[in-house]
Amino acid sequence: QVQLVESGGGLVQAGGSLRLSCAASGRTFSSYAMGWFRQAPGKEREFVAAISWSGGSTHYADSVKGRFTISRDNAKNTVYLQMNSLKPEDTAVYYCAASPLTYASGRVTDFTSWGQGTQVTVSS
Repeated sequence: QVQLVESGGGLVQAGGSLRLSCAASGRTFSSYAMGWFRQAPGKEREFVAAISWSGGSTHYADSVKGRFTISRDNAKNTVYLQMNSLKPEDTAVYYCAASPLTYASGRVTDFTSWGQGTQVTVSS
């Protein structure tokens, strides 16, 4: 298990950018695939992006493809989500998650450790 803490959320106007960070504790961070998910009020948690343990493979939801970029720095035990061209429909609580699988899965059930979430609000 790894412990995850997200940061970087906030309020931004449509068209703006934010970068989320997720700091992980534990010496085995580099052996986990990492992902970002989001949950809007009244909706189910949905997949946003994932990255393999090495960073060599990424996977995105169609709704964010071309606008969001996931990356990781294994030396810093941190995964990032760069969000550009934000839209009001991107408003949600964003969660960082770790998967013991090494590939970039998009399934919620593949992730075993979760952060507490960070709020992203995009105004129109």
